Amino acid sequence: MTNLRAGLIGLGMMGRHHARVLRSLDGVELVGVADPAGDPHKVAGTLTVQPDIEALIGTGLDYCVVATPTAYHEEIGLALAAAGVHALIEKPLAKDSEGSAKLAAAFQGAGLVGAVGHIERYNPALQSLRSRLLDGELGDIYQIITRRQGPFPARIADVGVVKDLATHDIDLTAWVVGAPFVSVAARTVHKSGREHEDLVAVTGQLADGTVTSHLVNWLSPMKERVTIVTGDRGAFIADTLHADLTFHANGSIPTAWDDLAQFRGVSEGDVVRYAIAKPEPLRTEHEAFRDAILGKEADIVTMQQGLATVAVAEAVLASAQRGETIRVDYNGR
Repeated sequence: MTNLRAGLIGLGMMGRHHARVLRSLDGVELVGVADPAGDPHKVAGTLTVQPDIEALIGTGLDYCVVATPTAYHEEIGLALAAAGVHALIEKPLAKDSEGSAKLAAAFQGAGLVGAVGHIERYNPALQSLRSRLLDGELGDIYQIITRRQGPFPARIADVGVVKDLATHDIDLTAWVVGAPFVSVAARTVHKSGREHEDLVAVTGQLADGTVTSHLVNWLSPMKERVTIVTGDRGAFIADTLHADLTFHANGSIPTAWDDLAQFRGVSEGDVVRYAIAKPEPLRTEHEAFRDAILGKEADIVTMQQGLATVAVAEAVLASAQRGETIRVDYNGR
């Protein structure tokens, strides 16, 4: 069987990693790259850097990875759909839900595989966490907390912290539980002098009743990527910076010390840090997308799911602007 012919548009900070993985992927050949700004990280190798998506399509592609700024996703994605080219588009799917809906409809209408690059889904800690939740290891799920904090990334130019970072947490939260957001309440802060927000604090609720909390910023001098899921059997803590998963079990041994027994609603049980395989998330994401194109069973982030995430992000921004809880009308999961 011949290799799939892959293209890549956008050769910036994320594009260079996509190029590396595409070149190492079994059954795939990177045959074309494009970026109107050139090739700052020298990833093209022997390939000619094409000036735009039309020229890239002209090289003859089976699929294309889109790693451009968010503002260009809609235009590029629609061109790929019209040309019959499958596409993996970096998150968020588009700058707004209207553009995201157009992309989802275009790829579905053309019978193409369209996916969104929500790479956190493929973090080994979250993959293991979701598998354990599906197996019922935590029992009833009560709450999900995420914290995603760190310094400002100079690569960001066209979106704020909600669409750049919080979309990771919106997607992974709905995915690990298997239920969409139905409402959000949020507050944002603008501190860096940019038009976009630098910090957001969100309280949400999923369709199954799970309560969520998300603290996201790029104002912090320390980097943190944590997801905590609490249920009736204990709590899972996923540290996605180090791909570690820890389980804190609710204890079954009565507390003898009266003062502590009165203070705690549950008792402390065993703490288990799991030994899990840690493949590179980006490679796992690419392997899943390749398999989806080949018609194999694969866990990709569909464009409908990407649309749902953008809709929730817009509700978060609307809530912060209005100072009220916003109901999320779109359910794409």
